[in-house]
Parts: sequence; structure tokens; C-alpha cells
Amino acid sequence: MADGGPVVHGYPHLETVRSAITALYKRLSYDGVHTFDTSIVPADVAFCDQDDLHLGVQRVAREMVRHLRLPDARMIVGFREMEHAANVELTAGPEYFIELNDRFRTHRRDIGAALAHEVMHVYLHRLDLVFPGTRDNEILTDTATTYLGAGWLLLDAYREDGASSQKLGYLTPEEFGYVLAKRAIAFSEAPETWFTSAQAYTAYTKGLAQARRDEQQPPLTAAGWAGRRRYAKDRRQALDQGSGGAGASPGGEAYAFSRGPGGAAEPLRVSFPCPTCRQRIRLPARGRVRARCTLCRTVLECDT
Repeated sequence: MADGGPVVHGYPHLETVRSAITALYKRLSYDGVHTFDTSIVPADVAFCDQDDLHLGVQRVAREMVRHLRLPDARMIVGFREMEHAANVELTAGPEYFIELNDRFRTHRRDIGAALAHEVMHVYLHRLDLVFPGTRDNEILTDTATTYLGAGWLLLDAYREDGASSQKLGYLTPEEFGYVLAKRAIAFSEAPETWFTSAQAYTAYTKGLAQARRDEQQPPLTAAGWAGRRRYAKDRRQALDQGSGGAGASPGGEAYAFSRGPGGAAEPLRVSFPCPTCRQRIRLPARGRVRARCTLCRTVLECDT
């Protein structure tokens, strides 16, 4: 939790974020991910100063449990002085003890965000979905929270001005915006209408631009002229060499050419990441083709 200190911006964790999205689709399947087709809305987690603190916290925790379909999980929430925003004790259940930072006693509007992250820890624990290392696992948790419909609260908790700053979670504001935009595209949502933080809205628009760039990389037909020209040059070079090769856009969206074990006698193929789930797709390099990602079922118009 950044509280008054500098907030990191940009996309330093982007590859881990993308790996987390792929892992969600692989673990839950397309159907499982799409059971979360509706996000938590502001009314579900509204919490004003006039509400009883402990009753309100338990109500919001139950809403998170409901959203993540954990009917047999009971969250017991308390407060204490601590460095981090919150902590959850992961056990066999069905009771889980969550501790919130004492500051949330008076910053109640962000309790939903803190609980969303901690309840997601419980959800991923039950799924046995984990990344190695604390940092990557926390990035997985933030990404899953956002992609499965509760993480817009974490982005909305980001506020920054000349005198102070606050950010919850391990992702940067722009990375939260990126994941939220990927969800918005996949589920046809408009989360920008839910923000109370102007800085969160700005971060979302930047993340949306980055997410749109995922859909505009060769060999997708939506790629721009420069990308298509660069791709054609790399394909010609791979054909002339009689072996594989690789290319990448300025945004780092790598595609790679390869042949089968027969070498030059084998037809040239190209692999590239799916713009939705980031699983790599492999197609013959032979011109216009429509493909469907086997993991997230996205239909892709390609010119390979």
C-alpha cells in the first residue's frame, strides 16, 4: 500500500500480468471465466461513515464471497496496525481471518478494494493456482481480482495529488487499467462510469490504449501499415533463409516463424500471442485466414 509515498507508473509487470491472464483461462476454462460476466457494481459495496463499522465490513466481505462463488467460506474481519493494507490467513477453511489496516476505520470507501484482494487470495488458494515467489503471486492475485470483476475497486482506490498519494495492490495504476480494459473488451463492460477517482479514470484510459494495441499487432489484419510492412519483410526473410525467424513490434508483441523437423521442405508457420488470453497461436504463413483461439475462443482475422 503506497500511502503518501511515490507511486510507480507504467508497465513494469506487464509480462507477469499477461501470464496471469493466460493462467486464469487455463485453470478456469472459457466457461469458467465467463461465469464472471458481471462485475461488482458500486451499490454492492457502498459503505458510508454512518454505517456500523463491523457490520458494514462483514456485509462487504459477504458480497465478495458471493461474487467469487465461495458459498461455504466465512470471512472474519478485524482491524490492527500494520504496514500493508490487509492480510488473510490461508487455511483449509471454511473460516478465514482477514486483518485490515487500522486506517480503514476512517477510510471506509476503500474497504471493498482491500477485501476484494484478500478474498481473491482465498479463491486462488482453493483453486490451487499460484505463481512462484511472493511478488509474482501478488501480481497474479491483483490480475485475477480485476479480470474476474472486482478489481476496478483497487484501481478506484488510487488517488494522487501534489500533497499525498494512495494506491492499493501491487500493479501500477496503468497495469490495473490494462487488465480492466482487457476485461471490458471481453465482456462488453463500461467500467469508467464507476470511478470516483479522476486519477483512476486517467490510468484506465492509458491501460485501454495498451489493450487496444494488443489487437493491432501483425499478423492480425487490424495491424497498422508499418506493422504489416515489417511483418512482410520478416516473412520474406524467413522464406529466403529456409528456416525460422522472429520479429516484434515496438510494443514488444513478438511473432516467430518456424518450420517442422523437415527444415526447408516443411511449410513456414508463424506463432503469435492471442490478443485476449495471450496463449500463443500457430498458423501456416500462407495469407488471409480466420482462426479461433482454442483457449478463449476469440475469433481472429489474420494475414499470415
